[in-house]
Amino acid sequence: MNTAMPHMTLENIAKACNGTYIGAEEKKTSLITGAVTDSRQVEEGYLFIPIKGERVDGHDFIPQVFEKGASAVLSEKQLDDPAGPYILVESSTTAMKQIAAFYRKALGIKVVGITGSVGKTSTKEMIASVLEQKYSVLKTAGNFNNEIGLPLTVFRIREEHEVAVLEMGISDFGEMSRLAEIANPDICVITNIGVCHLENLGTRDGILKAKTECFDYMREQGTVILNGDDDKLSTKAQVNGKEALFYGMGQEAKADEAGNFMAEKKIYATDVENLGFEGMAAHIHTPEGDFEAHISIPGEHNVYNALAATAVGLTLGLTLEEIKAGIAQAKTIAGRTNFLKVNGMTVIDDCYNANPVSMKSAISLLAHAKGRSIAVLGDMGELGENEKAMHHEVGVAVGQERIHTLFAAGELAEEYALGTKEINPDCEVYYFKTRDEMAEALSQYVKPEDTVLVKASHFMEFPKVVELLSDLK
Repeated sequence: MNTAMPHMTLENIAKACNGTYIGAEEKKTSLITGAVTDSRQVEEGYLFIPIKGERVDGHDFIPQVFEKGASAVLSEKQLDDPAGPYILVESSTTAMKQIAAFYRKALGIKVVGITGSVGKTSTKEMIASVLEQKYSVLKTAGNFNNEIGLPLTVFRIREEHEVAVLEMGISDFGEMSRLAEIANPDICVITNIGVCHLENLGTRDGILKAKTECFDYMREQGTVILNGDDDKLSTKAQVNGKEALFYGMGQEAKADEAGNFMAEKKIYATDVENLGFEGMAAHIHTPEGDFEAHISIPGEHNVYNALAATAVGLTLGLTLEEIKAGIAQAKTIAGRTNFLKVNGMTVIDDCYNANPVSMKSAISLLAHAKGRSIAVLGDMGELGENEKAMHHEVGVAVGQERIHTLFAAGELAEEYALGTKEINPDCEVYYFKTRDEMAEALSQYVKPEDTVLVKASHFMEFPKVVELLSDLK
């Protein structure tokens, strides 16, 4: 049964987006039960938000959504004899953001906003797993983290939810301000300042400036939680007149170039042990006491995720036992360091996206393989003018980790091959211009007991490589 969204009457929605309500007077006070931009997802009592895309205009589906029981629609144009009420707006996408911001504030729910260059989604999963030990949690589904995805996530919040864990992804200046205005976070977590989206943001300082726009839209007395091992984030010791809460590896604080100590880490890990594909173990220190953590997801970056989740858990009143249990129960999501057993091989499906930091992290994980280790890597996108050098660095990492075989595909992937051979001439290296050529050769090469890492930026469509490996006979 659809439950009504509190405060979301058609009258309030029209006010929130400065729209004009057109329809029966008696329906103004009716509550909607959901809000979507995809006409196929409309159910009884929903608000439909038509978006104009490059190929499809959502306005064309307005008659159909009323047939499916929509309560009302937004519209950028006057409608002739619609089958239900509508709210006339200048821009559906702007109105959607305004309505989401109104709904979030009206609910008064606690919101954790997560951003950073790398690791947003895995950090979100870890934080949600921890908070679920005490609260009813709504989290961003997949990567619904942009100016369309975030409002749609907010619209999924219902009265039973006590905390929302919202991922915020950007690629340009100003975007974070718009996202944070919607999320209005009580807690802001920033995982790191890497080299993603350099095309638009220019430098890591540019990325820092863009990511930290979220501080301007936090709740009063909100908490900022930062990776204290990141040289850029460690400079943000005070935010909005309140001390930031830093986490990281080891107790030793970061020093700046002049030798001044910057980030005093209140939550930190020692005795980190890499258990290979069994995950990671670490001793986590907090102001409330220490505990032994077992993280079932492999890779050192997941210790950072566990530390961020510990900081959020403590801020929201969880016990150390609850935090420990939540860390142990955290799982990966499909396409994010997902371990598949296929045809006697272990396939590490990490082909959702790629940048230099996540590539090197995945390669160091592959180095723990017991049989032949095979890195199957495609191009990384949006790296700006130093893209060749960054691909070369990843190839160097393949060589340094003594990976047995490299299969590389794409325009820039030749740099992987060159970097690998430079460091480790014994590595078997195969380079192809296209993904399909590479996949064909790979299918002839692999055998049972191999461990195969598959990773590239989204546009390379490497899930097709995973499918091919799964279908081998």
